[in-house]
Amino acid sequence: MLLIAVFIASAVLTLLMRQVALRHALLDMPNERSSHTVATPRGGGLAIMVTFFAAISYLFFTEQLSSTLFGALFAALPLVAVSLLDDIRPQSARFRFIVQFLCALLALTALGGVSSVNLGFIELHGFWLNILALLLLLWFTNLFNFLDGIDGYAASETIFVALGAYLLFGTTPILLLAAATAGFLLFNWHKASIFMGDVGSAPIGFVIAVFALNDSANEHFLGWIVLVSLFLFDATITLLRRLRNKERIWTAHKKHMYQRLHQWGLSHSEVVLLLMRYNAVILLLLWLVNAHYYGIVFLLAGLLFAIILNIIDRKKAFT
Repeated sequence: MLLIAVFIASAVLTLLMRQVALRHALLDMPNERSSHTVATPRGGGLAIMVTFFAAISYLFFTEQLSSTLFGALFAALPLVAVSLLDDIRPQSARFRFIVQFLCALLALTALGGVSSVNLGFIELHGFWLNILALLLLLWFTNLFNFLDGIDGYAASETIFVALGAYLLFGTTPILLLAAATAGFLLFNWHKASIFMGDVGSAPIGFVIAVFALNDSANEHFLGWIVLVSLFLFDATITLLRRLRNKERIWTAHKKHMYQRLHQWGLSHSEVVLLLMRYNAVILLLLWLVNAHYYGIVFLLAGLLFAIILNIIDRKKAFT
């Protein structure tokens, strides 16, 4: 019942956010680097955040969620606030990064730090793991923001990761994120009547990273990384290729894999459905193997991604 309530509440709030955005001209205007052609309301991700955190609070106060995870998840609230401000009026990259960094520190503090990471085939220990955990929080926050560029893509990935984590690891609270995102996706599927905006994409990446780090001592931690590998590979490889080309990496571009698929001629929906097939393959592989072999699945996921990327490079060059 809670999942249904979250889904309905998110859908209703998304509609309300659309009306507010239209009334106050909070529109995403198309430009030469956009994948859309008409001005579209943004900020719909606020509906996801409001319903998700309300539901998480209910679980906490009914003693169905640990105080550790609750505190770490709520460390995202300043990020939600600043991302909303950025949707209303663009904020400086420095200010946004400072807030992201502070939120990551708060989350790590709430989790009690990361003293060990279980990769299945090896277990790592040491204070230095906190530095990697901090980087993971920051990168997940930004890669979801980077990859939110066509209708339904970031929302579909969020739902996939949440459902995959539940099916593979039994992470029940993350289903609330799936339900909240599904309510929003009703209006974000192509052609989208509202965009998620930074207020949705950045905190979603942060929240998923918190769930993953909460499982860092469990042998299925690497499974979380594999579940997010579609976004992780695309964002990371694109960044490295732009660095190699000596591009200004802080400027907007249209070189991510999903963007070049769209430029190749596929519609928003076709791109999303195609890349969700990659997700389906890695989910099946994770389902079939023991957690000790998640490292092999990660390598296979990388190989599959490389094959897809090579095909796209031949169809639409990285220029």
